[in-house]
Amino acid sequence: MKKIVFTVTNDITYDQRMDRISTALVEAGYDVTIIGFLKKRSVKTLDKPYHQVRFKLLFLKGKLFFLAYNFRIFWYLLFHKFDIYCGIDLDTLLPVYMHAKMRRKPCVYDAHEYYTELPEIVSRPLIKKMWVRLEQLLLPKIRYNYTVGAAIAKTLSDKYHQPFEVIRNVPILSPDMPKVTRENFILYQGALNMGRGLEPLMEAMANIDANLYIAGEGDLSVELRAFAAALPHREKIRFLGYVRPDELKSYTQKAKLGINLVEHLGLSYYYSLSNKFFDYIHAGLPQITMNFPEYKNLNDKYQVAILIDKPEPQLIAEAVNKLLNDENLYQQLSNNALLAKNELNWQLESKKLLNIYQQIE
Repeated sequence: MKKIVFTVTNDITYDQRMDRISTALVEAGYDVTIIGFLKKRSVKTLDKPYHQVRFKLLFLKGKLFFLAYNFRIFWYLLFHKFDIYCGIDLDTLLPVYMHAKMRRKPCVYDAHEYYTELPEIVSRPLIKKMWVRLEQLLLPKIRYNYTVGAAIAKTLSDKYHQPFEVIRNVPILSPDMPKVTRENFILYQGALNMGRGLEPLMEAMANIDANLYIAGEGDLSVELRAFAAALPHREKIRFLGYVRPDELKSYTQKAKLGINLVEHLGLSYYYSLSNKFFDYIHAGLPQITMNFPEYKNLNDKYQVAILIDKPEPQLIAEAVNKLLNDENLYQQLSNNALLAKNELNWQLESKKLLNIYQQIE
């Protein structure tokens, strides 16, 4: 039985992509370990078929966090042998690559983001220069790579002359759920980070006859709650905090529509293809999303969303109200989503994943 190790920069619990990937590989006969770290409010790990290792760190952000976390990964891998080493994103790839090289084992790169084009990297030129140099050092040497969408795959493949496969963040296709009554709230689910369009979304709620539920936490959790509290219509906005995947599905099923907004603050966001886009589709939930390449290509084919060019309050309110007030359009997008999930699901996507790992020598 081949042993695979994955390294992620989260506490594992809410990482639905890695849960699906790891479970699929276990079911295919691999022994899988995921390495993450404990956050201040981390909950107990869920019972899963793969091993979960979480480090307790003194620093949880900034340069000292990355140094400490990568050192802990390196130290752990010194005493635990694996057959395949997979780094998730650039921020954990170096110790993974080093151990794969030392032990003459294959190294795999799973790019959940176009890391050097993340807003928090792009906005700091010296920091970006460091990460670009690391990317240039490692990616030309790694034969097995995959990422979340075709645009990032093509960009990285063209840049580093290595193949990049596409494994999208699509949910598991579940049996059709009994119809539930949609409640009068719109839903944002995901990280509360820079460039997610949350400030203009909250401002737009002044002109929308519905409530806003925000599920998730992130670097801007405190600032966004303060922003909401200062708005005259603050009673319309509810922060749910971290929500376990099974509970989150319930909110998605009950929501009136879904929100998936990002600002063009770098190519990582511009080329993004988020979990929530597909989660909304599987719930038959019409959504407001961005007129960015990946979303436009899929929406041209499946017609599941209204696209907007920029996350500005007026544009958001107009798009939301169009859906809320046009029952025929709303139902059409909902029906299209329920059809689309039969093609955009993990049962089909996981076959591509297994093909990648079966080819690794």
